[in-house]
Amino acid sequence: MVEATFDVTGLVGHRYRTEDFYEVGREKIREYARAVQDFHPVHWSEDAAGELGYAGLVAPTTFISTVAMLANRRLMETVMTGYAVVVQTDQVFEMYKPVLTGDRLISDVELSSVRRIGGRDLLTITNTFTDRSGDVVQIMHTTVLGLTGADVDAEISDTIERVVMSGLDTTPRTTASAAEASIQSPADAKPGTTVPLSPISRTRTPRTALRFDDITVGDELPARSVNLTRGDLVNYAGVSGDVNPIHWHAEIAALAGLPDVIAHGMLTMGLGAGFVTGWLGDPGAMTRYSVRLSNYTVIEAASAGTVEFSGRIKSVEPETRTAVVVIVAKSAGRKVFGLATADVRLA
Repeated sequence: MVEATFDVTGLVGHRYRTEDFYEVGREKIREYARAVQDFHPVHWSEDAAGELGYAGLVAPTTFISTVAMLANRRLMETVMTGYAVVVQTDQVFEMYKPVLTGDRLISDVELSSVRRIGGRDLLTITNTFTDRSGDVVQIMHTTVLGLTGADVDAEISDTIERVVMSGLDTTPRTTASAAEASIQSPADAKPGTTVPLSPISRTRTPRTALRFDDITVGDELPARSVNLTRGDLVNYAGVSGDVNPIHWHAEIAALAGLPDVIAHGMLTMGLGAGFVTGWLGDPGAMTRYSVRLSNYTVIEAASAGTVEFSGRIKSVEPETRTAVVVIVAKSAGRKVFGLATADVRLA
């Protein structure tokens, strides 16, 4: 890894479509649900999923980030090559259709924004996921802070090369079928054309534990406390594909200027999403999830870290029977989420 020698702002709009589809697996859903400690039955049991009207296991809210990790690797390795470390700062999920076992997802990747703040780059990557019907299933916006060699210890690049796992080449060995390839890519759409968004998440009758008439602005969600160990971080790294060593290697974390190993931002987001969907009772009733990270969760080797979640209803919309939930996450007395909200629909 070398320090950037180009103006990355000139690459805004760089986009491509992945060469192969990602098939959502039954056991992968369970693995991911376990990694984010989400034990809602629809992620584990077809019978439970069927009772809520789903044709297969339902992927947890942030599951799509695992698909994005594979899709974005080409961008990281061929375009964003000037950064020694990238640190996630903001994340937005827009859900248009629940992701189920057997779904085949095509990902379009775009470097959609670059902002220069305080001499450092904030870069936003947008992933648009379509299924076999050609409709958009989810859109995900990820904002990261790019740190160059000037921002971190000079030894970090060599040390990372020494400790990262081998065999990270994930170049597809097969390509999508002709039928899959014929799905129109949002990245290839002509200017002014509208990408079809699946209407299911906004038209399906939600089967939530609470009815809209039972909630009011200011209502608080039942609090939840979650323990995280170094083992949890290693497990999440393996399941999600996010192998950044700042999450499991103390020496790398120190060279990056961190006090110790820290939990993945996406892991804490996954925990937060499960906190909300567990209260809802129907994970498919969440239509948007947005998180701005304000701090990290330090996980020491000798003891588990704790993340405490609380939430309240910020606003309601009677015409659409929807609500906005504000989520607070704290670890060691510090707020991990600067601002986090979930848009939900209720029965």
